[in-house]
Amino acid sequence: MKSDVIEVSSRDDRTEAVLEMTKQVADYSGLSHKEAIYLRLLAEEMMGMMRAITGDVNGEFWIESGKGRLFELHLLVSTRMDPQKREQLLRASTTGRNEANRGFMGKIRAFFDPLEDMSLLYDITPDGLQTPVSWSMRAYRQQVRESVDRNKEGAAQAWDELERSVVAHVADEVKVSIDGYDVEMTAIRQF
Repeated sequence: MKSDVIEVSSRDDRTEAVLEMTKQVADYSGLSHKEAIYLRLLAEEMMGMMRAITGDVNGEFWIESGKGRLFELHLLVSTRMDPQKREQLLRASTTGRNEANRGFMGKIRAFFDPLEDMSLLYDITPDGLQTPVSWSMRAYRQQVRESVDRNKEGAAQAWDELERSVVAHVADEVKVSIDGYDVEMTAIRQF
């Protein structure tokens, strides 16, 4: 079942509307108080990311629930930004680049940020075509764990940040996919 779709924007805080809809989904689905809190935490974190995105972006938020008490929270954002706005915002940065994309949440946020070089977020096929990129929390967690095992520089800090993340502890999986300038984050939780 798909909930109502709520229009969200980096300009207007629609967190209360999203949280109210999340409560309605939890109530309708018969979730326990603790389970409803987990769903709410995921929604809050996703809306926090929406507020942190630089520039004017619009998107949609909704929840899908399925068999076996599986819940998918979706945030779909269109990150269109013209080159002049991008250059103006980057000039305001001391280094001329976006410095906020460190750690677990920074990695996810980078997909949504219109300041990022979108060409870096595509895979190139052998025949030179760009294909949409997808990112998975499980794969990232495994990559960081392997880096820690090999004592790579910065790996311990990345692991600590991952362990402190609300999303990493509450969601069973987080997936981010890009198709053009449309970026979708899906947080999945099985109760």
